[in-house]
Amino acid sequence: MSNTINDTNFNFPKQKSVYKGKVREVYNIDNDLLVMVATDRLSAFDVVMPRQIPYKGQILNQIAAKMLEATKDLVPNWVVATPDPNVTVGHMCDTFKVEMVIRGYLTGHAWREYKSGKRKLCGVPMPEGMIENQKFEKPIITPSTKAAIGDHDEDISREEILAKGIVSKEDYEQLEEYTYALFQRGTEIAAKQGLILVDTKYEFGRKNDGTIVVIDEIHTPDSSRYFYAEGYETIQAKDQKQKQLSKEFVREWLIENNFQGKEGQQVPEISDAKIEEISNRYIELYEKITGEAFQKGDVSNILSRIDANVRSFLQR
Repeated sequence: MSNTINDTNFNFPKQKSVYKGKVREVYNIDNDLLVMVATDRLSAFDVVMPRQIPYKGQILNQIAAKMLEATKDLVPNWVVATPDPNVTVGHMCDTFKVEMVIRGYLTGHAWREYKSGKRKLCGVPMPEGMIENQKFEKPIITPSTKAAIGDHDEDISREEILAKGIVSKEDYEQLEEYTYALFQRGTEIAAKQGLILVDTKYEFGRKNDGTIVVIDEIHTPDSSRYFYAEGYETIQAKDQKQKQLSKEFVREWLIENNFQGKEGQQVPEISDAKIEEISNRYIELYEKITGEAFQKGDVSNILSRIDANVRSFLQR
């Protein structure tokens, strides 16, 4: 369990800067390429947990790589190569300041808003008489603004985005088109695995040549929510809780232990057994989502491995 990635401090050739996010570190190479390292840090309720999860970074990086490869015929993406199990190298882009959240079902944040009496989310009307986890007649896009560090993302409507000039009308229509196309393909991929892609988010950027591309990760259990298809209708008919395939199990454990990221709350102690359980759940997520057995990377000296693989790629 000690062979995990917490903090990285690489110094790659032509490196200009490094950005450290909650669970990823992104190295700027000559203002041209980005080297994104997926660490094993675990974040929940916008708080980074004190212990890391073995193989989590590899799992998320490899799911994202597979999903981006499986959708590149529909929507161009930022990826140049994946030279290491924990690393994606891609084009440096000018990032759009909105996240495109798309929902096929009334769950999570949308359900909480609905339950409180609201019938519009991000300016999108939601029908009366729905129950939790019910399928929308057609997927809805509920964008959020890119939050500043430490702040939560905020809901925003299409109309506000255009009125404030956050994204131009032409570009926003392209983002909408790409979002629907990606979600449809993600839904088809999930169905082959006996899953339902419930909701997800996409981030987009513009390359130097003007091309709009999807960036970051897509269709991973950290950025998406999945239900098991088998039994969905029966469970809905009984108005019971759906079986989920996402990071929700971590949040549920934290809530049970009186932690939701609120002021004054302490992160509960995470035992070795709990760390192993979470790691095994992430491996299960990988195998269920991709339909492939997970191959653990060599973690005997994980930072040296990453450094060597990235340097070898950059030299080529």
